[in-house]
Amino acid sequence: MNDWGDELPIYKQLSQRIISQIADGIWPEGSMLPSVRGVAADLKINHLTVMKGYQQLVDQGFIEKKRGQGMVVLTGAVEMIRKSQKQHFLDKELPELAEKLNRIGLSDDELLQALEQYRIR
Repeated sequence: MNDWGDELPIYKQLSQRIISQIADGIWPEGSMLPSVRGVAADLKINHLTVMKGYQQLVDQGFIEKKRGQGMVVLTGAVEMIRKSQKQHFLDKELPELAEKLNRIGLSDDELLQALEQYRIR
């Protein structure tokens, strides 16, 4: 998965991927992340780029460095990620969606009916 876009630096894209993987349960709370050098080799990117991406996750409070062991996903990381993603959706994506719905004339009922097809209960 080396499809890096141009919109953000690679280290930010890497940290976003790891955040998504934590939220999806690929890296459960308490689990160790792959080594910096291992990720760099697998993704064919500089190890300093990986370290910068990991450091961003440390700064955000999602992972911590355990001396002599590596990076571990912190307890509570999933809830913090979900809360952050919900707030981003409410603050940024929902207003954009509402504007588009108004522009194309899609009613609330039509939207809810269509949304039911995609929701997992």
